[in-house]
Amino acid sequence: MLVVKEISELKSHIAKLKEGGKTVGFVPTMGALHCGHLSLVAEAGRQTDFVVVSIFVNPTQFNDPKDLEKYPRNLDRDLALLEPTACQLVFAPEADTIYPEPDTRNFDFGQLETVMEGRFRPGHFNGVAQVVSKLFYLVEPDKAFFGLKDFQQLVIIKAMVKQLTLPVEIVPCPIVREADGLAMSSRNQRLSPEQRKNAARIYKTLTEAGNMAANLSVEELKRQVVEQIDANPYLKTEYFEIVDDETLSPVKQWSDPVNKVACIAVFCGEVRLIDNLVFNIN
Repeated sequence: MLVVKEISELKSHIAKLKEGGKTVGFVPTMGALHCGHLSLVAEAGRQTDFVVVSIFVNPTQFNDPKDLEKYPRNLDRDLALLEPTACQLVFAPEADTIYPEPDTRNFDFGQLETVMEGRFRPGHFNGVAQVVSKLFYLVEPDKAFFGLKDFQQLVIIKAMVKQLTLPVEIVPCPIVREADGLAMSSRNQRLSPEQRKNAARIYKTLTEAGNMAANLSVEELKRQVVEQIDANPYLKTEYFEIVDDETLSPVKQWSDPVNKVACIAVFCGEVRLIDNLVFNIN
């Protein structure tokens, strides 16, 4: 497994791969790797000839400087986790390598970036689009693999690829969960043992809501989910929405002829956790 920090070295390896007709799979990460990331690497290994993983904590997607400061970083641990996987090259640049000068590009994703995460984290998705597009230009992947946990991000990245006409296929991969249902996340490392135990209530409430939905209106269900989450002293809901999986427009009634995804953001202490679940209701 090669570890590369400079763009010139990365591009040299990619050029040789392309010349040899190899397909490149790409998994962009911000490090603090867990089994969810490793599942993306495994899928990339199944679908492509050569797997590249990037490890880069992107400063432009953090609207809260304290959140950026607290984000867990341990490159040695991440490399040890990747060593036995399908990953063949790790790109781990410094910030000034990716941003030798400020990236002033502004993307317009319309409603996709103004709801849910976009509403509470202004500028976040512009930063995501900046870094992911830069990485796509550098790595030139045939396929890029993203987890469905960051559902809105996945929709945004698909829109960005379309806007920029980039020749990369975006491959969504299932959410990987802990035994108690909590979606795996780098942020879980910041939870105390008691917070961690109570955070499992998020997914449990989502699954219960999916089972109850047919008996309640959309608004009644949304209100009930928020009440149940907030009844736990360790948890505080930031938003809970049920949306069209393509436009992210809110679902008004269960008869709406769209695929429905329930998306939630919850604070567990100071740690912000997100999750989502497809509701199979017509």
